[in-house]
Amino acid sequence: MNLRLEKQGAVARLVIDRPDARNAINMAMWEAFPGLIAEAEDDPAIRLLELRAADGAGAFSAGADIKEMLANKDNMGWREANQAEINRVQYELARVDLPTVAFIDGDCIGGGCGLALACDIRVATRRSRFGITPGKLGLVYPLHDVKLLTDLVGPGQAKRILFTGELLDAEEALRIGLVEILADSADALIEQILAASTFSARENKSFVRRVLDGQVADDSMTLGMFDAAFGREDFAEGSQAFLEKRKPNFK
Repeated sequence: MNLRLEKQGAVARLVIDRPDARNAINMAMWEAFPGLIAEAEDDPAIRLLELRAADGAGAFSAGADIKEMLANKDNMGWREANQAEINRVQYELARVDLPTVAFIDGDCIGGGCGLALACDIRVATRRSRFGITPGKLGLVYPLHDVKLLTDLVGPGQAKRILFTGELLDAEEALRIGLVEILADSADALIEQILAASTFSARENKSFVRRVLDGQVADDSMTLGMFDAAFGREDFAEGSQAFLEKRKPNFK
């Protein structure tokens, strides 16, 4: 199984496991992503989704499977289907209701970098490298992924990354905002997220998405979401914990 979903308590992990191809993503894997994302999202016990490579894989992902793409370069039907699957995965991963964390250990290139961009937060080890390399193949990066990149690092850095195709080390990726945390695992961050309200994380994630998609002022829906939070169990628990000077126990 080159792509699988593992569940442990409140955490679901999407695991990329194709070490013989440096975790390059082929068509079958792109097709498998949406169902696994939906399975995590639909499980009421799951509060967070982590995207990572299998232990010992040697790379987070080398990107889309170039050998497969070359083998099908003259097949317009395959190219269209492949593009549609990649776009679907990126769109659904970026908008899944759960908080998402990408843990990156090793090379994170091309389409693999796109997967990391689609997650809410990126944690990388210091040996990781990042690159978006279509410019070295005479290809174009998907528009949705370019937006995700630009939202993170700004237009100038996005253009530098896309125009040059150069590999950035982890320190440089942290400096320009491509990753948020350098660490040997994402466990500490995940523990912090799970200690807070998942309801709050989901609602605030939807607000951030609205801002990134161009909304600049409240509307009746966002005002209603803000007001409704005061009537939920999470607020009751959070406010009671505050008064009792203890940590809240969110479910």
